[in-house]
Amino acid sequence: MRMQFIIDGHNLIPHIRGLNLSDIEDEQNLVDLLTPFLRARKSRAMVFFDRGATGHAGQQNYGLVKAIFVTAGKSADEAIAAYLRQLGGASRNHTVVTSDRMVQAAARAYHASVLTSQGFSKQLERFYEETPPANQNERELSERELEQWEDLFNQFGSQPPDGMSP
Repeated sequence: MRMQFIIDGHNLIPHIRGLNLSDIEDEQNLVDLLTPFLRARKSRAMVFFDRGATGHAGQQNYGLVKAIFVTAGKSADEAIAAYLRQLGGASRNHTVVTSDRMVQAAARAYHASVLTSQGFSKQLERFYEETPPANQNERELSERELEQWEDLFNQFGSQPPDGMSP
């Protein structure tokens, strides 16, 4: 089984350049940032967020990311500890991402790996520095290819092909 991430979402967001807890879409922005990273690692993540808005508490599935919006009155920290308890021995296959010492202690108690939010954000930064954006898969034409295209276009002269006249 491949390693899965359990992420303390609001603990991670302040450590990621360009994300801010005061943004209305901070949770969605984190999910969007995680997806290509997880795809490349062939992994999945559960991201726990505090203070799920009324009517928005519960789980949302975003493919490789499952977001858990914890209801008011509970914390993401408590929800992560409860989830680790539920996993039992399977928690060994998970990495908990948080800088919160109590969550880290709960993760270690269930033999899950621990990665600080700072450490994880550095991995994300490296990934995005080394991975070109998906829409930049185009390469520049070689001199020979450019000449071939010019020759092809020059065959038509100044006359557009049939059916293409204005």
